[in-house]
Amino acid sequence: MHVHAHPDDESSKGAASTAKYVAEGVDVHVVTCTGGERGSILNPKMDRPEIAANITEVRRQEMERARDILGIRQDWLGFVDSGWPEGDPKPPLPEGCFALVPLEECTERLVRIMRDFKPHVVTTYDEKGGYPHPDHIRCHEVSVAAFAAAGDPERFPGAGEPWQPLKLYYHHGWSYAKIKSIHDAMLEHGLESPYAERLASWERDETWDKRLTTRVECSDYFGVRDQALLAHATQIDPDGFWFSIPRELQVATWPTEDYELVTSHVESSLPEDDLFAGIRGR
Repeated sequence: MHVHAHPDDESSKGAASTAKYVAEGVDVHVVTCTGGERGSILNPKMDRPEIAANITEVRRQEMERARDILGIRQDWLGFVDSGWPEGDPKPPLPEGCFALVPLEECTERLVRIMRDFKPHVVTTYDEKGGYPHPDHIRCHEVSVAAFAAAGDPERFPGAGEPWQPLKLYYHHGWSYAKIKSIHDAMLEHGLESPYAERLASWERDETWDKRLTTRVECSDYFGVRDQALLAHATQIDPDGFWFSIPRELQVATWPTEDYELVTSHVESSLPEDDLFAGIRGR
């Protein structure tokens, strides 16, 4: 089970490893916490009045297409996008948005889905949210709380029979090592790197880099990932950032998607190359 904040996050974070596990026969379930109602239209080709006026339904349809491409189950947790607050100082978050809903209420909904689906592995974002969007941070908080509560019969007794997932991971999409490796490879091939400015201002935290524990080789499924990304047409510009790195170079340079094992109720030795290490054969 992957727990994500918005529709499109399941395609931009861990989609290739998702496709790999689906191809192996694993039942993969994505929980999408919000409908992405307040998300900006990031693809200029889709920035039209009729799209903006119907953004909630458009993003639901995009999620349906991505879901079918990835071969996953998917549920909406049912909360409203908090939006990205801009300004200095930042304005208050909108009333009733996901980031302001009491944590217990959000957690109970996710626990109900966990107990119904019965995942062995759960992935979500780190405590920084991957990036500091209020919905991503709340998604982290809810996922961690639900992972701990799902197996406890005293928590949310009306939300189904207890079920304890065995492993909890944080997805690490943009480590310094990955960005630097792809950047260097781009320059080596005489190509312009989209990461030059980002690396120049990167305040590297080596302790953060060392948190990565698990690298899943999934380059055979980068094409599926890209098709799932393109399904989110309001969010992904096919001529933009996401597709500026040739796929062949990605495969040669960084053929994995990367995770941090946070909690495990089974024995497995680190580093890992499989989210199900220690579970297979049980």
